[in-house]
Amino acid sequence: MKSKKVTFADIASYTGFSKTTISRYFNNPDSLTLENQQKIADALVKLDYKENKVGRILASGKTEFVGIIIPNLYMHYYSEMLNQILATYETYGYKFLVFAGNAKADIERKYIEELLAYNIEGMIVLSPTIPSKELASYNVPIVGIEREDQYISSVNTDNYMGGVQAASLLRKSSCDILIHVNGKIQDTSPAFGRIRGFVDICEEYQLPYELILTDIGNTFDENRAGILQLEERLEKKYPDKKKGIFMPNDTHANVLLNILFQKYGKLPDTYQIIGFDNSPISREAVIPTSTVGQQISVIANEAMKLLSAQMEERKKRRPEPLKEPIHKVIAPILIRRDTTA
Repeated sequence: MKSKKVTFADIASYTGFSKTTISRYFNNPDSLTLENQQKIADALVKLDYKENKVGRILASGKTEFVGIIIPNLYMHYYSEMLNQILATYETYGYKFLVFAGNAKADIERKYIEELLAYNIEGMIVLSPTIPSKELASYNVPIVGIEREDQYISSVNTDNYMGGVQAASLLRKSSCDILIHVNGKIQDTSPAFGRIRGFVDICEEYQLPYELILTDIGNTFDENRAGILQLEERLEKKYPDKKKGIFMPNDTHANVLLNILFQKYGKLPDTYQIIGFDNSPISREAVIPTSTVGQQISVIANEAMKLLSAQMEERKKRRPEPLKEPIHKVIAPILIRRDTTA
């Protein structure tokens, strides 16, 4: 038989409280004493109450939805970060609406308008396309990950230390020339720290090095074409030298590794490769790839912890908004595998 749906009136009758008090329990629990909150919570268990989510949203205006703007799902770092953020539902209870911006600012603005129309309670933004000052103007709690963050809270890896770790490992691998490949990154981006850390180690130990700062695309076809040209350039410029190559992420490191395998049938002795991320592809590659490991699960949890605190603060009768953004920095972990000595 179909069980009877328990209503606020049923809970009120069972507890002796008014329906208004029951409504306050769901929409503004801080307005009740802890003793009364416990009485109502016990009643919900006894009555086997099943919450009407739609009704609660209509009554409170709180959707428990968080918007995510991610650059793309091709890069393994972004897909793994999204996976870890979604896994925080069990801890924080928020659901997610996800959009991939693909570096198109006008499209991302439309996505944000769509998210705001769904009355999201906060956003996590990994895409670097829209400036943080503009994001802050939307007046919802926002946490950025690995992007410019002057006006919003953020959780980032210590990229400078990551650059230091990568260059130090290649130095110890007795490379003749150290090469860092990255995009044309502004110095306001956290990833710029990788370049500074790499250069500082090379200059401290007077190591020959080259920076190759160029856009090699956001799709597999673009990446393969760009990295194939890179490999041909390096072979012409440094034909007999042992080349230590620090790629900007594990996806690009894997593409380079595959190109070398297809050309030589192995990883040549003249190449040492390290990526950045410790996304799953670094372990699953044809040869497990050395990498500077971002603690992706830690970053995802810290981002949701920081965002959840801001969203929960807004639900209080007298919320105290942040006076200034909070920035958390997570240490990277160097992971040595088979592509470095």
